[in-house]
Amino acid sequence: MKASDDKAGAILDAALPVFVRHGFRKTSMVDIARAAGISRAALYLSFGSKEELFRAGSERAHAKTLRSVEAALAGGGDVFSRIELAIAAFQRGLIVPFAGSADAAELFDANMALAKDVTLAARAQLVALLADALADAQAMGAITLDSLNATPTDLACIIVAAMEGIKEAQAAGRNLQDDTQLFLRLMRQGLTRNRQAG
Repeated sequence: MKASDDKAGAILDAALPVFVRHGFRKTSMVDIARAAGISRAALYLSFGSKEELFRAGSERAHAKTLRSVEAALAGGGDVFSRIELAIAAFQRGLIVPFAGSADAAELFDANMALAKDVTLAARAQLVALLADALADAQAMGAITLDSLNATPTDLACIIVAAMEGIKEAQAAGRNLQDDTQLFLRLMRQGLTRNRQAG
């Protein structure tokens, strides 16, 4: 079973740059087999279709990314620093690999068509992880949300929604990392100001 998992992982690793280069529609199983250094027949033994392969890649990328997010939030530093590292890990795992592709929009659309449940579950888990980190910070008195009339989950939802908007703004030439850091600085300043006022 482990050898099979390793083989599938190697195929998925080889497939990602092919999808980035050609987009979903133009990528063929032959292209992926060639990139993975295996025959088309061997590829079909692991994945029955391009759609199945793409979905498996999405599942793997989301699971790996969420492990990185959990590690960032469990690390040292204040809650804002840990959230910044967690968001960077999320973007690095799920957005940055496609950012340079001329077919990024098509790839994101394909992901929502083939793995919408995976994507929505990952977003829900990201919200829950951020909310837990914020709730812990609130319980320790590091932040207060009282003057905002908001819960940690409310704020976590806003953070994730902002990350989605920042991702979309890349199409207009905005910089993902710079805009994310600006948003997180605004959040830090707002919550710190609220804490000092309280």
